[in-house]
Order: sequence, then C-alpha cells, then structure tokens
Amino acid sequence: MGRLTGKTAIITGTAGGLGLTTIELFAKEGANVVAVDVQIDLLKENVAKISDIEGKILPFKMDVSSKADWAEVVEKTVKEFGQVDVLVNNAAVIKHGQSLMETTLEDWNLMIAVNQTGVLLGMQAVVPEMQKVGKGSIINISSIGGIAGGEADSFCAGYSATKGAVRSLTKHAAQMLTKDNIRVNSVHPGAMMTPMLKEALKDEANRQIVERSFPLPPHAADPADVAYGIVYLASDETKYTTGSELVIDGGFTSR
Repeated sequence: MGRLTGKTAIITGTAGGLGLTTIELFAKEGANVVAVDVQIDLLKENVAKISDIEGKILPFKMDVSSKADWAEVVEKTVKEFGQVDVLVNNAAVIKHGQSLMETTLEDWNLMIAVNQTGVLLGMQAVVPEMQKVGKGSIINISSIGGIAGGEADSFCAGYSATKGAVRSLTKHAAQMLTKDNIRVNSVHPGAMMTPMLKEALKDEANRQIVERSFPLPPHAADPADVAYGIVYLASDETKYTTGSELVIDGGFTSR
C-alpha cells in the first residue's frame, strides 16, 4: 500500500518541473490527484506519459489567481473523489533579471497574483472541504528566497517578496487551523533543474548568480529531491507537524 493511498490531492502548477514530478509521485503512492495548470495542453500531454501508478490523475485548466476557477476545481474534485485531503500550492512565476530597481509594476503585480494571492485563494477554497472530514494537509511551496532573500534570488525581487509572504501566511494559517486538525507547512527549495531555471541559465549573469547556490553537490537539485519532501508532508507520517519549514536547498541557507 502506498503512503498516500485513499487521499485526494489538488496540486497546482503541474505542467512541468516540480509540479509534474509531484503529481507523478503522489499517484505512485496511491493518491488521486487533481492536477491544474494554465498550460492545459502541455499538462495533458505530460500526464499521458505517466505510467505505473496506483492513483488517478485528472488534469484541469485553472488560473490560480481566479476565485471562480478555484471554486470550480474544488467542486469537480469533490464530485469525482468525494473529498479533499491535500492541497499543494506550487504554481509560481518569476521574472528573471528584475532586481529591486529593475522590477516593473506590471510584473510585480503578476507575481503577487500568482505566487501569493493564488496561495490564499487555494487555502480559502479547500479549507471548508477539509473541515467536513476533520483533517487535511496544506503544503505551500515557498523558496529559499522566502527565507534569506539573498543571492540565489537577488535577480528577482518580486519572487523573493512573494515567497516570503507565502512563508508568513503559512504560519498564520497553521495557527488558525490547528482546531480543525488541518496541518499547514511550507517547503523551501533551493535551485532545481526545472524549465524555469533552465530559462534563467540562458543569461550569463543569471547563470553565475544561480550556480553559486549549488553547494551540495555543485549542481541544481532534481525536482524529485523536493517532491519526496512534499509527499512526506502530505502523508500521515507528519500528523504532528504544522507551521514548519522544510528547507531542501543543499545547504545554501546554512552558510
């Protein structure tokens, strides 16, 4: 039996990178997964390639900054699987090359809408369903930039700012929801070899900054290195863990 057998999870930002790896691991561990992303064609294409799984993966198009979209996805999830046990707020955007003085208001607002507001709306949408079953696990994907705000994310002020907000919001939610037996934790990855990072590495200046955040060993993490941590927080193995920060960064923030 898998570590997540019998659980139903909604996971955002799943068309590629960490999100895609996470839905695959969840399904292999027995979970039923509602996978959402704005890139629905790419999502469906990649989901079709996943095999040897115990659970079921249903892909849906969703804009995480839309309250109406959240309501629709939660309704579909409950109709299909009966309940929501796990929420992974993973969707995010980053605008590489925009440090403090280069950040445009348009891009700042976009990152807030996706990275920060999306997390708020996701929790607001699923908490009532988790309250009905008397338990739940919410996992918000932050970043080492949400802790240190340092060199690894210094080329994108908006990303660091929104990930810091996710960190704080997670702790607030964890305190508020203990009475409902709903656990809320954050995950703080370091550099991962995802499509987002590969795009950043095309620029020489960005590449030099990012590569300095590869301390153990000297390269970016595989998305699975972080996704296994998400599986852990979703499982009953962490039934006494809430308000915590799981840092998976190869030792970057320990410097």
